[in-house]
Amino acid sequence: MTTTTFADLGVPAPLVAVLAADGKTEAFPIQADTLPDTLSGRDVLGRGKTGSGKTIAFSLPLVARLSDGAPSRGRSSRPRGLVLAPTRELATQIAATLKPLADSAGLAITTIFGGVSQSRQVSALRAGVDIVVACPGRLDDLMKQGEISLDRIEITVLDEADHMADLGFLPVVTRIMDKTPTGGQRMLFSATLDNGVDKLVKRFLQNEAMHSVDEATSHVAAMTHHVFEVRDADAKKDLVTALASGRGRRILFTRTKHQAKRLAKQLTSSGVPAVDLHGNLSQPARDRNLAAFGSGEVRVLVATDVAARGVHVDDVELVVHVDPPAEHKAYLHRSGRTARAGSAGDVVTVMLTEQAGDVKVLLRNAAITVTPQKVTADSPAVTDLVGERAERIAPADAPAASGGGRQGGAPAGGGRSGAQKSGGQRRTQAPSGESAGGGGRRRRGRGNGSAGDGAGAVAGQQRDGQQGGQGRRRGGQGGQGQNGQGGQGRGGQSGNGSHGGRGRDAVDGGRHGTERSSAKQSPSRGGDNRRSGGQIRMGDLVNGSTSRGLGSRRARG
Repeated sequence: MTTTTFADLGVPAPLVAVLAADGKTEAFPIQADTLPDTLSGRDVLGRGKTGSGKTIAFSLPLVARLSDGAPSRGRSSRPRGLVLAPTRELATQIAATLKPLADSAGLAITTIFGGVSQSRQVSALRAGVDIVVACPGRLDDLMKQGEISLDRIEITVLDEADHMADLGFLPVVTRIMDKTPTGGQRMLFSATLDNGVDKLVKRFLQNEAMHSVDEATSHVAAMTHHVFEVRDADAKKDLVTALASGRGRRILFTRTKHQAKRLAKQLTSSGVPAVDLHGNLSQPARDRNLAAFGSGEVRVLVATDVAARGVHVDDVELVVHVDPPAEHKAYLHRSGRTARAGSAGDVVTVMLTEQAGDVKVLLRNAAITVTPQKVTADSPAVTDLVGERAERIAPADAPAASGGGRQGGAPAGGGRSGAQKSGGQRRTQAPSGESAGGGGRRRRGRGNGSAGDGAGAVAGQQRDGQQGGQGRRRGGQGGQGQNGQGGQGRGGQSGNGSHGGRGRDAVDGGRHGTERSSAKQSPSRGGDNRRSGGQIRMGDLVNGSTSRGLGSRRARG
């Protein structure tokens, strides 16, 4: 087979050298097809499967074009290159691919996305950048605040435009694109042209060259598909644990955030260290978990579809659909996390007998032919696929954490993990998947409980001679503390004799577990507040009766 080098395609020598240093010398099909057009400044519509090399396909012309112009530093908040991506993970990984290329040309690059403080992003923009890699939501916010102008954009890339459409970003993307100069070069990459993507193409691309390496429904030839049928939920749990226990990297997909969090915890408890990735995690937690998986610190990532397009990690040998997705496009994008860049990989769909009809339709729509096999965790088909199993690791040694603590290990912030006694009652690890430490010091008014000083969520403070509802001190037992020290007391008794309410999560003894000193003395009891976080006034007396807690919605994990 004839191969094409980047030098053959006209890529500037400094960029060729950067790629060669990373072991990349021969172009993939989508790169070989699109680079002659993109390097000449033409608009391009690229359609290629996930893992086909799209990021380098648009990074090279982006850097090549901007390296010829004056750098933007010193010209506040007016970048010349823009890349839009649907997820934070994808934006981060695009920037990682772009950075060595940009560095070689003396170009500055920054990322912009939500879930983190915008102060650093604003500072980077004010210092002057050449290329911005952004998610539409946060970029739109900064544009409205006047922190960034797109009036000098020379080249714009929309990556995975169909996924942006699925997430409802097209109106925002349209507003952003309207702010870029009409004469600039534009590249759009998308697996499909449905859900309004075709409207973006018609509105913003001019005389575009269209390149389609393969059909949107195609799958990678080096990818082997399996369907394993199990008899019940217990057999499914055993099978998934077995599939996760191999030595190589693997990604397990679930349908919901709760399932991803629970499964990662179950695997870690069984000796298979795993981290989760889903929309409820804070950005620092997402970054930590993805870094742990990418570095090999943990081999198993349990994810929802938020990661199906945003995670590009090499050498993933197995993808497991723990819950079959509803659409064939989701199946293909999930599966595309393995068999990347010419490597081989396996994809397993786990189904119960009653799901057989849905899975059959799913695979037919994905143009995949595979015969289901009835298996158990010990079946030869399973053991052959898993190969040599990794040594089980006790939970105390597990590396990563869901929601900011340490998973099965020493909790952050000094809290105690596992079961412990407090106030005469045994407390087990929080079912939220966080250890007692959670994520350092607990912020008042939030439901993301943690230990801070090792005594549970900031507990035992006194105001006006009254004792908080949660803490080590002897004035009364706290509400049922899932993350703090308290036992399942009916609330710490205050100095005036009224009782604190009963809450599920560990609460701030100083702010949430107190009664008002001026309130009427009464033996009334607080309401059963079952929402975590928020400003929970446990045991506040109003006209002699106890008011219910004022909980906020459950804080994000």
